[in-house]
Amino acid sequence: MFATHTLVAYPIVSRLGVSKNEAVAITVGGTILTDTAVLLILAVIMGNSQGNLDQQFWLRLGVSIVVFSAIMFFLVPRVARWFFQKREHEKHAHYIFVLFIVFFAAFLAEFSGLEPIIGAFVAGLALNQSIPHSSALMNRIEFIGNSLFIPFFLISVGMLVDVTVIFNGPTAIIIAVFLTVSAIIGKWVAAYFIQLSFKYSSAQRQLIFGLSSSHAAATLAVILVGFNAGILDDNVLNGTIILILITCVVASIATENAAKKILITDKSPILSNSEKNMIYSEHILLPIANLMNIEKLLEFTLLIKDKKSLNPVTVLSVVPNNAEAEINIVSARKKLEEYKIQGAASEIKIKTIATIDLNATTGIERISKEIMADIIVLGWPNKAGILEKLIGEKIYSIINNIDKNLFICHQEKPLIIQKRIIVLAPPSAEREFGFDIWLKKILKLSKELSIPIIFYGLEETYNALKSKMEHNKWKGAVNFHAFKEWDDLLILTNFVNADDLLILISARKNSVSYQKYLDHIPSKLEKLFHGNNKIVVYPQQSSQVIEKNGEIS
Repeated sequence: MFATHTLVAYPIVSRLGVSKNEAVAITVGGTILTDTAVLLILAVIMGNSQGNLDQQFWLRLGVSIVVFSAIMFFLVPRVARWFFQKREHEKHAHYIFVLFIVFFAAFLAEFSGLEPIIGAFVAGLALNQSIPHSSALMNRIEFIGNSLFIPFFLISVGMLVDVTVIFNGPTAIIIAVFLTVSAIIGKWVAAYFIQLSFKYSSAQRQLIFGLSSSHAAATLAVILVGFNAGILDDNVLNGTIILILITCVVASIATENAAKKILITDKSPILSNSEKNMIYSEHILLPIANLMNIEKLLEFTLLIKDKKSLNPVTVLSVVPNNAEAEINIVSARKKLEEYKIQGAASEIKIKTIATIDLNATTGIERISKEIMADIIVLGWPNKAGILEKLIGEKIYSIINNIDKNLFICHQEKPLIIQKRIIVLAPPSAEREFGFDIWLKKILKLSKELSIPIIFYGLEETYNALKSKMEHNKWKGAVNFHAFKEWDDLLILTNFVNADDLLILISARKNSVSYQKYLDHIPSKLEKLFHGNNKIVVYPQQSSQVIEKNGEIS
């Protein structure tokens, strides 16, 4: 009970913008290790209370843990990826599957001689990499958990608490004081030794103490198990409730004070007004030629969108200006409205526009200027025509006439089954104006999917990439491989697997990083990596002086 803790104060560090501090990462990692170890020790304590702590118990527990871990960490993730891929469009089935895994893991843990709560905890670890953090499914899990499961858990605990015990004598109060003082001192000492070991500041020590000193969900679970088993009495149960109340208050105050101190002393670069404006006014435009393909493109767009942006994702459908224009635009508007639900499930606003124009290209160009879009996400064109014209006349026209950051996506497989992101960048790619944008979006995609980035290009580009990440404190696992053989992409087939997401950074003509061989690379990608999900990025070439939200960028 003293060892385990709950990150009750984590929303405070997230709100104040210090969640990327190394002290926070250490505390989160410590929480996972601590809770896992505590729940395993709990199984031993329960075995001891039942008088079964003999050689047979240890053998059975060891075998059970090995089998249980093998099923949860090797079999379940593979089944999850298979299920999400086969039932990609049945979103309600995804949540039912998650609930099934949680209950199955709890049953399996109990059958193995462990506590059911261990199974539920391990189920979260097993499914973590299969569910993007900004996805609608994760949002539903957090919502149902916070609004239904946790309240019911607290209600069940509250019904066991006998308040009259506190008034029957000083025993409950003495136990509560002892438990609280011991828990707070223990966490402070741990934070102090971490400060000495890693040479952290006093504010970082206080932040670690604040985050790790709150006892809540896991502590309740441990005490509840002990109470139901008859190991603990009413005095300890009531003392634990008081402990939870006091430690959560102390943790919140300590965390907020420490986070404010870190913000004051933080030497991270101060963003200019134009840089702040770029973050908060980011606007993504998603033009849809075929309304049947919108779901996968919208999923990708929601993953890369900056949550700080005040603008919604704009979904656009351009209807040809012909005799049936009015009928078609009504139909398009009705169809687009259905996809607002997907954005609402991820707590991201979606704005839909159905407009009439002579052709799709001029319509997209006009709307992108009207809403001042920064990023345009386009679908991979249908293969009607020769491969050399892979991008197609319409998209080629958009590339040449609209100087925006373009992401042209070919997504046949669900993104959750991807194992790595392979990035191909030409020489001087770091000199393009849109370098920051595509780098930030690829890093965010890597974080959402919990997969590493493998970068192929020149060392100068990679050094600029790492420098940009360090300057902005962007986190991400990026491995470098030197690559110069742009005329012979066949070499890459030895390193790219079927479950890799391939991202090519291309360039428009007359741009800094443009080379003649870039004209033929898209067709080569289609030939060599036909089965892979692919994204071709055309970075914005120049800074446009436009006014957004009253500021100049």
